[in-house]
Amino acid sequence: MFPPRTDIRRILVIKWSALGDIAIASAVMEDIARAFPHAQIHLNTLPGAVKLFRYDPRFAEVFAIDVRKRGERWRHTRAWLKRVRAGHYDLVIDLQRSDRTRFLLTLLWLTGGAPPIRLGNRGGFPYTHQPALTDPRAHALAMMRSVIESVGIPATTSRPVFYPAPEQLDRVAALRRAHALADGRYVVFLPGSQAAGHLKRWGVARYRALAQMLHAQGMAKIVLIGGPEEVDDCRAIAAGLDFVVDLNGVDLLEVAPLCEGAWAIVGNDTGLTHFAAAAGKPLLVLCGPTDPARVKPIGDTVTAIQAQLECINCYAKKCVNATYQACMQAIEPAWVAATLPALVAGQLRPGQRLVGRIEVF
Repeated sequence: MFPPRTDIRRILVIKWSALGDIAIASAVMEDIARAFPHAQIHLNTLPGAVKLFRYDPRFAEVFAIDVRKRGERWRHTRAWLKRVRAGHYDLVIDLQRSDRTRFLLTLLWLTGGAPPIRLGNRGGFPYTHQPALTDPRAHALAMMRSVIESVGIPATTSRPVFYPAPEQLDRVAALRRAHALADGRYVVFLPGSQAAGHLKRWGVARYRALAQMLHAQGMAKIVLIGGPEEVDDCRAIAAGLDFVVDLNGVDLLEVAPLCEGAWAIVGNDTGLTHFAAAAGKPLLVLCGPTDPARVKPIGDTVTAIQAQLECINCYAKKCVNATYQACMQAIEPAWVAATLPALVAGQLRPGQRLVGRIEVF
């Protein structure tokens, strides 16, 4: 068994992107912090993610040096090497799936500043221990867990773990009071995705129809959460429906607290669903062009569904199917409305094949 070890006093964790992967990695970070309660742990991430860890008690320091920035890569690479070398780390845990961090750690080793114990997703040189799982098609959680398990660190945290700022929690409480969002009396929709992945969106009309059905069944409120690229979709879903609360634009770390009082959550394959999973509430993820086995958010209360058509998992940017977005059209609002009680009751199981060739993941 690797921990406890008194000689591991300073640890560097590397996790740059993307947002969904950072949410997944936060569970592994929790396992690392539990395994080394007396060590000083630093996190190296990208500038856009620093705010996610500003109040995180697991990290003594969070720093960002964007070594991928065009035009400044070598300058930033030198800065990264200098910063990490000065850290005098005993252990580095690289949670990226990238050859760039392997390259950086190799440079660090060549210049005599590499930590003596080096763990990484991909295995091989310059890492000192090899994870059992190196298949790039594997789910990110399984791969990252394999990294820490390679040295005996228990991987037991099942959902994302974040630490919002006190003012963020106060803002969520105020929003819930202002919109009368009582526990168990609202459903959260996450209807967007980045613009480049628009085929992953279930669509305004279907979310709007689902909202009306759930309200007719007795659900008091529907809450919409999205980012800058989903503003128009959220407005269109809410238009003319006084029971729909459009909270588009809330901070990422406010997503889970807002979801904690929800009866259920419904969302597309998007980064926000990974943050919503931290709430531990029943979450239904609607998949079509992406593989649920690879993109499903982590958590015991998360369920993904997908209609089993020949064109699924295409990961395309443009649909060439004769029926546009056939994979998403096959998931009908009435079916989702009728299925949510089973989701909340924990009756959906991976491998189930449901009506309309819909499979549960």
